[in-house]
Amino acid sequence: QEKSSRLSAALFGEDCEISHDQLFELLKYAALGKCHNATQPSWCHISHQSHLAGVVLIVLHEMSQLHFYKFYLQFKHLRRVFRHRFTLTPSTNFLASLYGEGANLKPQNTAQGLNFTTSDGLPKSSDLQSDPIIRKYGGKKRGLTSYTLTLEEQKKNDYPIKGSPGCKGYVYTECDQQRTDSSPLFGLDCEMCLTAKGNEVTRVSLVDAQGQCLLNELVKPETTVVNYRTRFSGITKKMLLPVKTRLPDIQNKLKKLLPCDAVLVGHSLNADLQALEMIHPSVIDTSLLFARNEGRRFKLKFLAKAVLGKEIQCEQKIGHDPAEDARAALELAQFFIEQGPAKVAELNLEMRLTTEKRAEISQNKAALQPQGCGVQKQLNEPPHLSKPCFLDCLQVTGRKPLLLGRQELESSGLCQSNLSTSNKQILQRALEDVPLSTFSIIQFNLGPEYIASLPLAGLFEKVRSKLTDMLTIYAGPFEEGFCLKSVKKEFGRCGPIQSLAVVTETYQPYVCIQYEVLEAAQLAVESLDGTEVAGSCVKVQRPVTAAVLDCDVLIKELELDVENEDVIYVAGLKKSLTEMDLQEEFSQLKDLETLFLPKDLQSGKHKNCCFLKFQNPQSAVNALEVINGWTTKGSKLRSRNALASGHLWRWIWQVNHSNLKQGGNILHEKIEQLSDSEQDLRKKVKKLDHHIKKLYRSLQNNTLCIVLFPGSNSMHGSQSGLGLMAIKDDRGRSAC
Repeated sequence: QEKSSRLSAALFGEDCEISHDQLFELLKYAALGKCHNATQPSWCHISHQSHLAGVVLIVLHEMSQLHFYKFYLQFKHLRRVFRHRFTLTPSTNFLASLYGEGANLKPQNTAQGLNFTTSDGLPKSSDLQSDPIIRKYGGKKRGLTSYTLTLEEQKKNDYPIKGSPGCKGYVYTECDQQRTDSSPLFGLDCEMCLTAKGNEVTRVSLVDAQGQCLLNELVKPETTVVNYRTRFSGITKKMLLPVKTRLPDIQNKLKKLLPCDAVLVGHSLNADLQALEMIHPSVIDTSLLFARNEGRRFKLKFLAKAVLGKEIQCEQKIGHDPAEDARAALELAQFFIEQGPAKVAELNLEMRLTTEKRAEISQNKAALQPQGCGVQKQLNEPPHLSKPCFLDCLQVTGRKPLLLGRQELESSGLCQSNLSTSNKQILQRALEDVPLSTFSIIQFNLGPEYIASLPLAGLFEKVRSKLTDMLTIYAGPFEEGFCLKSVKKEFGRCGPIQSLAVVTETYQPYVCIQYEVLEAAQLAVESLDGTEVAGSCVKVQRPVTAAVLDCDVLIKELELDVENEDVIYVAGLKKSLTEMDLQEEFSQLKDLETLFLPKDLQSGKHKNCCFLKFQNPQSAVNALEVINGWTTKGSKLRSRNALASGHLWRWIWQVNHSNLKQGGNILHEKIEQLSDSEQDLRKKVKKLDHHIKKLYRSLQNNTLCIVLFPGSNSMHGSQSGLGLMAIKDDRGRSAC
């Protein structure tokens, strides 16, 4: 039985704020694993990383933690699926930090594969020695056997190996004859569709050393096709309907066509052999042959144009032609063998790629600029070479990361983007392309018109106002001359009080109490309404404002939130109790996993409440029955389901102690603007949540999915980001 990857994280209480470096640490390990020297992140743990089907990062552009809680009810899918959440330190430009923009190297840093060039564009001979191709193969010509992958190289690059546990049932080509420099070369390429089983071969092409096509056949997959990936594979449902050929038929044909000393050539050939479920001992992989620094790889399309002068995989065609790709890979290997490493190094492929990217970026920006407003840049300037960034590190997987979105993405030079692209179009592309990539970044956006109508200060003030109302309760009426100390003591047993004031405008006095945590206010309403306090039978209620009309719905949804379902809130603790005392006190509770004792983030003093996290929701329910009415150290405890146990507790505290720069009149005006467009915004956010739900459900099992609200850090104030993460299991839920 296939192992499932699991995700665990100690994101509870005060340990839930994550820096960008820590996030990149997770992404790098999830995508590359230990085999590429990536290390298990320090703040969370992925078990069975090698079984991850892929990593998908969904970035909600220009949105922060503030947006998530403003539109909490609309983000129904996010709060019901993504159990692990963390606060992300705010950034001026999250995508820039991800792509490594601004971290530029000077051209003389040849350790990164960046070479000086002569006036004719060729690298100086002194710099050829630092070229990765020369470092790997030397400068002299060699026979083809010098370029076949060793057994260790095949293992490192995920080639099917004879006798390997993961290759049971694979067919061996039985080409065991000793290879010589005269052994025949054969180009191989396959196209795959996504099926219920995973990636299955639907077309296979084999060409000989003269470029003659020996095999070019469609293959009927074993299981139902989930996604034909027509844009890449060229395969349609109609094409496969009459096909009778199955994988075993193709395996037998390949065995008959290949002589005993055959050398197979392909670009990232490991993926083709894995899909064919075949093992062949002697291969040349052109994605590794044309070596680059940092384990990065050139795309076949780029190499065909730069080395052979051929255009392949043209956008006008529907899907790739496997015979064309197989022939291109074969000719690239023949060129390398015939010309030798020195001639290939003189092509200065790294510089050509950088120049090509620069030209593409300039064209994109020029197309977006109004006529007459842009500054013309010369393409013959030395290219702007950047330090290998986070995404460069990921390219050691042999597959270019998939980047889909609107603005800002084109600045990386790695993706296809269009400012006019809608979220729906991005979703459709993602549904097609994400299964083809081991690492994907999908950027959704509310749109510039909605961002403009959503002033950060106005939004912040509305959220803070609503939170304040939800944290506030009114109790009364009391008799004249009542004991305020008794009231404070009784209501203080529900949780930490931020402020308490007597309301005297009424016929009889009332008390207004603002708590520091949502659970305390809700506990006061639930447990003290209709009881006798300070000699009076009191009514306990929240203020009646437009903002809290949906309070009951919000409280219910917070209780159902997957982050809270296995956590309970306990109040009435003596402040003298330490965390160790409480660990001992609650040790008898079954399946208790973690205890969080909140502290004042300024003074560091403990509060009179705590959160208990259990291994499962049922244990939390059982603990509630035990704790209610429990007395510890002479103090009677009160408890209920948690509402804001993790990062939300910290964020509420920050909201109540923060200010954004904004003038009073301007702020009032922008709040009014926000009210006018809020209905449209709710619909837009609800649709965004639905897009994420649809994308998440389409992911293969064992895919790590992270949704990021990047946050902001600007002259108008700083707003923390929010991350939500889960590994999809076979029920479309999260594996934790």
